[in-house]
Amino acid sequence: MNYKSYLVEQNLTIIKENITLLFGENLGFKNDVKNKIKLENKKSEIINYTQEEILKDSTIFFNNLTNISLFENNKIFFINNANDKILPIVEEMEKFINDQRVYIFSEVLEKKSKLRNYFEKSRNCAAIACYLDNEIGIKKIINEELKGYVGLNTENLNLITENSSLDRSKLKNELEKIKTYFTNKKIEFDKLEKLLNVRENESFDKLRDLSLNGDKTRTNKLLSDTNFDLEKSIFYLSSINHRLNKLNQVNKIKNAEKNLEKAIENVKPPIFWKDKPNFITQAKKWNEEKIRYVLDLTYKLEIKFKSDSTINKNILIKMLLVDICSMANV
Repeated sequence: MNYKSYLVEQNLTIIKENITLLFGENLGFKNDVKNKIKLENKKSEIINYTQEEILKDSTIFFNNLTNISLFENNKIFFINNANDKILPIVEEMEKFINDQRVYIFSEVLEKKSKLRNYFEKSRNCAAIACYLDNEIGIKKIINEELKGYVGLNTENLNLITENSSLDRSKLKNELEKIKTYFTNKKIEFDKLEKLLNVRENESFDKLRDLSLNGDKTRTNKLLSDTNFDLEKSIFYLSSINHRLNKLNQVNKIKNAEKNLEKAIENVKPPIFWKDKPNFITQAKKWNEEKIRYVLDLTYKLEIKFKSDSTINKNILIKMLLVDICSMANV
């Protein structure tokens, strides 16, 4: 059974099935769903697993799933980092699952994925495709979160939208900064621009573009002179992901139009004129396979950043940019 993500976001209770698969690149949306589940089920016990943990010893998982006591709280299970290997576990779960709820979270699953096909065709399981937010969706979130704020005009709304790189996770962080700073609920453009570090973000965008262009000399020179703000590590990854997804969008349009220039003109939201030379260079170097490879790298790196506070994020970001620069020239 398929559910539209925007309908689920409005009302989680429309999902009637006990086992739900959420798949796709929109990590921010999936995190929002997790938080809503927790908020709406405060008396339930939330139990987290990774696919690897379950496959290593499924007995522990199934014992936890089936051992329900009248004196215990309801259990809700999150299974993270799943792929097609989890399918036999899902088929086994369906045989005896009753009141328990299981939510399975996956990265992008191709249409030929056995796991995706199983959930989309099943009458007993729910499937939710978590595609990236578009500009309209991001602006809707901003308007809802900053409702009642004076000064949320078109200029400020566009500044917040552009700075989010259409990434929901980054947007949430930016909105929290805005709420904390503008305690009088009056937003001023100059202060907002400074708060969001727009100029600093533009500096990273330059480094990102040199790397995606495959310009080894200038990338290495700029990297040697740069120390990243460790608190903005997720933003750096989001900036890379946003550009790669934009390039992927252009590739798909180009396959239909058979013309790169027309494809770039038709992409939404439009490419800023100053950015077109870089974008054209990158579009010629990056195909779907290479883009998918780097998106997988950034996804795994984001998980590391969030799960291990001891790792050297500065070095890992620099290594990623070097890898991207090398991949651009393959």
